[in-house]
Amino acid sequence: MTQDKSVALYPDLSLTLTEAGTGTPCLVLHGGGGPATVAGLSSHLARTAHTITPVHPGWDGTHRPGWLTGIDDLALAYLHHLQGRGLRDVVVVGSSIGGWIAAEMAVRDTGGTIAGLVLIDPVGVHVEAEPIRDFFALDALGVAEYAWHDSARFYRDPEVLPAGQVALQRDNVATLRALAGDPYMHDPKLLRRLRSVDVPALLLWGESDRIVTPAYGAVYAEAFGTGRLQIIPEAGHLPQLEQPEATFAAIDGYLREMTADRALTAPVRG
Repeated sequence: MTQDKSVALYPDLSLTLTEAGTGTPCLVLHGGGGPATVAGLSSHLARTAHTITPVHPGWDGTHRPGWLTGIDDLALAYLHHLQGRGLRDVVVVGSSIGGWIAAEMAVRDTGGTIAGLVLIDPVGVHVEAEPIRDFFALDALGVAEYAWHDSARFYRDPEVLPAGQVALQRDNVATLRALAGDPYMHDPKLLRRLRSVDVPALLLWGESDRIVTPAYGAVYAEAFGTGRLQIIPEAGHLPQLEQPEATFAAIDGYLREMTADRALTAPVRG
């Protein structure tokens, strides 16, 4: 059963959440394109897990308080939400900036809340030789060309979209700029901090991503003590949309490995 709810986290911040399924808790974090970009992923995971899918404050018309000015603020807010509910062994799955948020959560998690990470073409670190494409300098056609493997299939001309949808997209981009525009799409300290993360991290990368390249992803994965990079062929920045079957299969395999590892290390009772 799917349930939409609003949860008051702080006096001036409520989280808009969709929850579904039972089992391992999975926090699913969308990227700059909004919650629609992970809706199919959340539905898939809800078959075997308890999915919690928030709308980041400021996206899709939700309220963002004035103090929430960075990705670190979102990371702490989500950690506090999970900890306030007493959730443990949470797998955090994040796409693009959602992956960045997940990584920032992991380096701040001192209470063992997070058990694993799945980062899908995340931004968030600086790699000198592989700069992040300047998303804000691209028009809609440019975004499609750099973000998708099959840009002709996924490009949507803003001129033919409903005015309300265009306005929503414009507001989402403004929120993205406020949270991740300076420094652009990264935390200068994050790359060196990732070595302290001791939970298994799977980084999935679209082979054709030209917003953040697979070479960028290789450096990102290497920064984790337990990171692993897996390339998704014929996909760009959002492989969960271009190649959902391959993406879901990779995540399912990761979750099975985690379950098996926990069973092997669980204390014997008797």
